[in-house]
Amino acid sequence: MKTQTLNAAVLAAIASLCGFSGSGMAAEPHPWQLGLQEAVTPVLHAMDSFHDLLTVIIVAIVLLVLALLMIVAMRFNAKKNPTPSKTSHHTLLEVAWTVVPVIILIVVAVPSFKVLYLAERTPEAEMTIKVTGRQWYWDYEYPDHDNIAFSSHMIPDEEIQPGQKRLLEVDNRVVLPVNTNVRVLVTAGDVIHSWAIPSFGVKKDAVPGRANETWVRVEKEGVYYGQCSEICGVNHGFMPIAVEVVSKEKFAEWVAKAKVAYGNPEKRPEKQDVALANQ
Repeated sequence: MKTQTLNAAVLAAIASLCGFSGSGMAAEPHPWQLGLQEAVTPVLHAMDSFHDLLTVIIVAIVLLVLALLMIVAMRFNAKKNPTPSKTSHHTLLEVAWTVVPVIILIVVAVPSFKVLYLAERTPEAEMTIKVTGRQWYWDYEYPDHDNIAFSSHMIPDEEIQPGQKRLLEVDNRVVLPVNTNVRVLVTAGDVIHSWAIPSFGVKKDAVPGRANETWVRVEKEGVYYGQCSEICGVNHGFMPIAVEVVSKEKFAEWVAKAKVAYGNPEKRPEKQDVALANQ
């Protein structure tokens, strides 16, 4: 517990010196919220557009089927047609109900391929971070910045401070610069986890022995929350993700101070005892 408190104090001091605060835009679910969380990356913007397109198509199909059912019920019931029709084929109708679904699938497929390509292809990465999922916390490394490395644990209920988010706040937040293409390498050290942040449109599995890749380019400064989205054990629901996005100037200041605190492997925070995660 002393180690965890010391680590949190060090990072809090660094954040304070750099002018960071938790008062920025916090992307998280809100009571009575409708729709998806606000998009702050190009990937989620594309996903939102695709979602809107699918919603229009689904509503149109439902209304069409409803209209057809009402027409059939009113025009072809037993009272109006005491002698049922024995028609078995209608060439034009059969061609229509074959061609129309194909056209709908093409309309859906083209933008879906574009979204998949955008989400999976990292465009000219300006920096890289490595994420390692563990039972039950996250390890983060900055290989482009003298291998800054630290662990991020959920803050237990009894240590939550006013303004912090229960089950979402961590002792060490990930810090990223705004409007920067960041390559994210995701892996795991024990079982399968999943690094997911709704506002980024990111959900990437962390698999032991395998490095999966995704990317983010955050357009707004603020604090963004996510959680492990793969059932990974008894404390699966207690390994949140908190990413603080700041200006490039503040990020450079944070890097300079974080190199002192975390750049030397001997100064990296020790792994938190699993027992702490059970509290």
